[in-house]
Order: sequence, then structure tokens, then C-alpha cells
Amino acid sequence: MRSLRTGLSLAALVTGAALLFAAPVAHAADTPLRDLADAQGKVVGTAVTGSKLTGTYGDIAGAQFNSLTPGNAMKWGTVEPAQGSFNWSEADQIVAFAQAHHQQVRGHTLVWHSQNPSWLTNGSWTTAQLGSLLRNHISTEVGRYKGEIAAWDVVNEPFDEDGTYRSTLWYDGLGAGYIADALTWAHAADPDAKLYINDYNVEGVNAKSTALYNLVKDLRSRGVPIDGVGLQAHLILGQVPSSLQQNIQRFADLGVDVAITELDVRMALPSDATKLAQQAADYRSVVNACVAVARCAGVTVWGFTDSDSWVPSTFPGYGAATPYDENYAPKPAYSAIAAALGGTTTPPPTGACTAAYSVPSQWNTGFTGQVRISCSGASLSSWKAKWTFGAGQRITQAWNATCTQSGSAVSCANASYNDAVPDGGSVTFGFNGSWSGSNPVPAVTLG
Repeated sequence: MRSLRTGLSLAALVTGAALLFAAPVAHAADTPLRDLADAQGKVVGTAVTGSKLTGTYGDIAGAQFNSLTPGNAMKWGTVEPAQGSFNWSEADQIVAFAQAHHQQVRGHTLVWHSQNPSWLTNGSWTTAQLGSLLRNHISTEVGRYKGEIAAWDVVNEPFDEDGTYRSTLWYDGLGAGYIADALTWAHAADPDAKLYINDYNVEGVNAKSTALYNLVKDLRSRGVPIDGVGLQAHLILGQVPSSLQQNIQRFADLGVDVAITELDVRMALPSDATKLAQQAADYRSVVNACVAVARCAGVTVWGFTDSDSWVPSTFPGYGAATPYDENYAPKPAYSAIAAALGGTTTPPPTGACTAAYSVPSQWNTGFTGQVRISCSGASLSSWKAKWTFGAGQRITQAWNATCTQSGSAVSCANASYNDAVPDGGSVTFGFNGSWSGSNPVPAVTLG
């Protein structure tokens, strides 16, 4: 159900940098999340977009997480857009990044009703042909990454909300046996990979999660290779199921692992301090539940930054669902995850105003830049933002501010109608510029 696909329309070049007068804006855990998780014997992962694994995005993905999940790069529609024609470029990129950063990879996903290529969904297949196509796909993809993928979401979202099997290409064409077959074929292709069934709205004890429980129990009784269940955990603010830990435990008691695979907690926009505090409590509840059960393998967030979240495009009016804001600053949810994993955090200073620089779009020789000035525990009646370009960039036009440039030094002062920044509020200004060769992000100071 839940992919990063709706977040991919954001510019791939978005980056950010911020300075807080003389103090750093990002008060992350004293110990990276991945080290805290390692100490607990758990995974803390994130879904990622391969093209964004550079700059600040790549730095955070590599430093904070010990596992990566390709958001879209390993889905059938991506890897085999035309029958017999394969594109592994983004999947290979993510695997290589993970290996370079000593991270696991969670493969996602082999059998799903969505994001399949049109040649597959529009074809007229006999039962034998459809089964052969599925077996070949699983064998090819799992075999390609044999020994490089720690766990696979083999079957994704097989159930409807009432616990009946979802009507899909696979169920309608092959019957319920497609699940056992898929697991068996994946195991044959890589006997060392952990094999999961993954679904949403199965976090608490309900009809859907009970259907999944009964399926796993049956598969295990028949010797089908099933190693774990994935609870996606796309949650709404304040609605963590009270039976989450109980549900994790009952699956663990079947002798399988459990993973929280796609965690985010969406809220009605705009966000505010009260909502962010509740979100932090929700994240902590989920991680606490996993830490409390030995066979809970860990928690993966579905994108770590709000700039890469699928939520706003899928749930209009909702967003701010991840542990980092759109400018890569850790939110209270980040600190809550760290605390649940046994870490400590340095509280942010009071009376702080920040300036964050980003690049929403870039083309051959030009780019559009934006600076957001935000205050928390402080306010401004006027402002001036300064930075130094590092690669010869030149501002050609600005709005909502008056900008001057002398050599590489830039100074932007508020327009008369864009001057005050209240406590808890923000203002933005933008500009067009030219670049050649590279366009690194400068550090911005307020003065």
C-alpha cells in the first residue's frame, strides 16, 4: 500500500543547511540511532530514494540508520518495465551505498498488486503462464542480489480489511497458493535471506492481523519458508494501537520475527508544538513495543525527512509524518526514537532563530534557491541573512527580500512586507541564480 512513489515529484536536488546564530540547529542524539539500535540488537532503518543519496540526505541516511529499504527501486514496474528488459540501476545504487556504509538492505517488494508494469497487468495469461512469470521474476531478482539482501518483503498486502484475501492479479489468477509458492521460490533463490509477508493496518489485534496470524501459522505447519511478518505502521497522530506489543508478541510466539517496516505518523497540517509532542510520544510507543519483544527485529521509517514523504500527496491536508523536518532538522520524534533505543539527546537551546537554505529546482546553468527563517522561543522584527557561495554562483533575481552580492558574498535583507518572524513562525524568500560545474549548499547566518 505504502510507497515513496508520491514523494518522487519533489526535486531530487533539494538540500539544506542551517546555522543558529552561533549554535548548531540540529541537536541529534549524542549517539547515532544506528549505534543505539546495534546495542539493542535491533535494526533502525529508513526507506530511501537512490537519486537523493548525496549531500545532506545521503549523510543522514548513512550516519543514522543501519538498514535501508528501496522505496521503489526493487518493485516490478521499476526493474522490468518491458518484458525481458531489466533496469537495476537504482537498486544497485542503493545496495552499493548500503554496503559502503555497512548497512543491511531490506528488499521491497517481490509480489504486490500495485506498481506492476502495464505489460504484466494488461496481459492475458493462463494460470500456468502467470505462475511462470511470477517464479521467473522472483528467481531473477532474488538471485541477482543473493547474499546482499538481509530480508525480503516477499508478499505485500495480501489481505482486505475484513481478513479475506485481496482480489489481485495474483490471487485471482493463482489462488491463495501463490503466497506459499512465492516464499518457496524466494528461498530457493537465496536460502540465507529472511522472508516476510508485509501488510498495513495489522499493527493491532484485529480481523486483518488475525488473518495474517492464521496464514503464518498454517504456512509454518506446512514447512513453507516464512521467517517474519512486517507491520507497516502508517499511523495517524494519537492512534497507536493499544494492542501493538501484544500483537508483536503473538506473532513472535509462532516462531517468526516481526519488523515495523514503514513507520510514519501523519498529522493534520499545520504542525505545532502540541502535535509534534504527541507524534514523539507515538514514535516512542512503537519503538518501545519493538524493544520489549526479543523477536522484533527492528523499526524502519518510511522516509526520514518530510521533504521525501509520500503522505502529503496521498492524504491532502496531512503531513509532517517523519522524524526530520523538510530542512533535515531532527524533530521531537527523532529524540523519542533515540530515547526508546536507550539514548540521550541534547535539548535544543531556547530563544533560537534559524536560517535554512534549499534548492527546490536546478537546470543546466540555473537554479532556484530558497531560504526559510524560523524562530522558536524567540522572534525577529527584521532580519538579514548572509552566506558565501563556494563555486562561483551568482544571484540574478530575488523576491521577498533585497539581495546584494559582492564577489562570492551574499547579503539579503527583509522586504518591508516580509520582516517579522513570530515565535513559532517562519518566513521565506527566494531567488534565481546561475551556476557552472557545481552548486554546493552554503551555510547561512543571521545578523
